[in-house]
Amino acid sequence: MEIFNQEGLAFAMRWLHVLAGITWIGLLYYFNFVQVPAFAGFGDEGKARNIAIDKVARRALWWFRWAALATLVLGLLIIGVTENYMQGFMSEDSAYSLPHNSAILVGMLFGITMAANVWMVIWPAQRVVLANAVNVLGGGEADPAAAGAGRKALLASRMNTIYSLSMLFFMVGASHFFGPLFDGDSAGKSWTFVIIAVVIGAIFELLALGKIGGTAATNKLLWPFESHKNAIYTAIGLWVVLYILTEIFLKA
Repeated sequence: MEIFNQEGLAFAMRWLHVLAGITWIGLLYYFNFVQVPAFAGFGDEGKARNIAIDKVARRALWWFRWAALATLVLGLLIIGVTENYMQGFMSEDSAYSLPHNSAILVGMLFGITMAANVWMVIWPAQRVVLANAVNVLGGGEADPAAAGAGRKALLASRMNTIYSLSMLFFMVGASHFFGPLFDGDSAGKSWTFVIIAVVIGAIFELLALGKIGGTAATNKLLWPFESHKNAIYTAIGLWVVLYILTEIFLKA
């Protein structure tokens, strides 16, 4: 295979995109399914917890945020190096099927939102938590803002976990699943699916950011984010709803 041509470059971008994505989502699941439950065993205070935050979480967050950025940038580069990828996108004149483009667009939008959560919500909040751990280990007073920052990062991380199942399904399924049975030719129906998916995703995002219903611990609307198990159930539920929508709007 020729690697030094447009086709080879497109393959290299996809390969690196998947590699970076595995690193990113793998660490996302590590944080939600392993680190958060494990660190809870240390209690809210204590030297052991702060050491773990400083030595383990700091390193994991470095790989996490840069893997997220690499996945995003490589995904955008794929669009740039793939010939005619955006030609007629989301129209009957597209070089790809409308169901394919609808699926990939939903996956892209979820992925972009997840990357934004990493850099604009999770990392800024975790910087406060990391700084507090170092300060306490050095004998300083605990930062009262650290708990709130940790909560903010947790909600956004759980939001990304909820997005991840559908994001991965539509990103992978665009090429491997939305084929002969999903050969609808209606741009209107395709856009309807995308808009509904975006609205549903936006509602969850606004909940996680505290823009709907507040962020109080007693807010029942935050049930999807209150534990990693709840996030898993919600992720599956979201995927089921979106898949049913593909049957309604994308399948011929």
